[in-house]
Amino acid sequence: MRAPVLNLLLIASVSGASLAQAQTVTAPQTAAVSPDAIKQREQELEAARASKKSAEEAQAKLKSEITSLGQDRTQLNQQLIDTAANVRTVETKIDEAEARLRSMNGRELAMRGSLESRRADIVEVLAALQRAGRRTPPALLVRPEDALQSLRTAMLLGAVVPELRGRAEKIAGELGELVALRKSIATERDQLASDRDKVRNDQTRLSALVDERQRQQASREKDLDAENSRAVALSRQVGDLQGLIAKMEQDLQSAARAAEKAAEAARQAEAKAAANAAASAKPGPGTFKDRSRTTPAIAFVAAKGLLPLPVNGNKIRDFGGSDGVGGVQKGISLASRPGSQVTTPCDGWVVYAGPFRSYGQLLILNAGGGYHVLIAGMERISVNIGQFVLTGEPVATMGSTSQVASILATNASQPVLYVEFRKDGTPIDPGPWWAANEGEKVRG
Repeated sequence: MRAPVLNLLLIASVSGASLAQAQTVTAPQTAAVSPDAIKQREQELEAARASKKSAEEAQAKLKSEITSLGQDRTQLNQQLIDTAANVRTVETKIDEAEARLRSMNGRELAMRGSLESRRADIVEVLAALQRAGRRTPPALLVRPEDALQSLRTAMLLGAVVPELRGRAEKIAGELGELVALRKSIATERDQLASDRDKVRNDQTRLSALVDERQRQQASREKDLDAENSRAVALSRQVGDLQGLIAKMEQDLQSAARAAEKAAEAARQAEAKAAANAAASAKPGPGTFKDRSRTTPAIAFVAAKGLLPLPVNGNKIRDFGGSDGVGGVQKGISLASRPGSQVTTPCDGWVVYAGPFRSYGQLLILNAGGGYHVLIAGMERISVNIGQFVLTGEPVATMGSTSQVASILATNASQPVLYVEFRKDGTPIDPGPWWAANEGEKVRG
């Protein structure tokens, strides 16, 4: 009977508060603001001012750091790749924390349900405690800590008769587990909030670095806007991806230059690979550490087992499987978080960056040696045609829903990134290229 009474008291309290507020609005001259309320508002205002000042100082510091980079391409690349890696690491931590919280919340509901189903037994034990200690039994499911303390105290004082001790100990054990679980949930939520703050700060920094990179790129490429407009116009003249690649690299000046550089770099990389093979030298992750490079670190064919997946998420479709619309999947599809950072899986030159047919925003990289990497499904691309990008460099951002038409029908509520590798125009299985720890779950 206590719950209905409490509900009535709560309703009366809320109604009284609402009436008091209404009287304050209609007759402000009769209700003076208390000193405590004034002090609280002053504290809130001061906290807001401090927060604004802190944000302004952080922005000024970030701007100073970026300005100090100047035209040093190596340092800028290093900052971009390191910050993007930090963002992806925290994104992974957030995913894992949210999964743990879902599991713990489910356990808490199950435990509370179990306790609720045995309410009669628990009430009987607590009533015995009331008689022994002349105290009102605590509200079990509102404050399980109070009920637990009562049980422990009673057992320590010998106030529970022997036949109730076993039942009390069992209830105390369950309540103790519930209390510990609630503490774990609170700790997990605090860490999750901290991680979300950190990823927001890193994303702000990354955005500023990307803007600086593109500003420098624009200063080098005077006709950048015209080239991008022409690329979009040319893309409307072709109907498939192979036609788009050929059209870009033949008819677009910046893409043609990129293709020439890729071909030359591939010849040099193949010669270097032959020399390394003779010396039994095998490339490793350290191959990509030189941030000053302006050509691929190694030949694309030699990068098998070294490339990172371009976004954090779960693989929902693999090469060769069903594409969901009656065809065969020519690449892989990765379901990601909204707003996730997309990085390049390999070194290469951008030969197309923009909307294309049912692919939404599409990015095509020429990796040299006849290899092209296609990435689709992003909401925003942050690189331009002709630009050389390094492995792990941030190039795009995911939206909040799927952008690729073939995926939209079955995964409309979650953003999905589509990745395809091509050799001489033919789609190939990208599986052998991914790093060993890049399984179903993408590393950060």
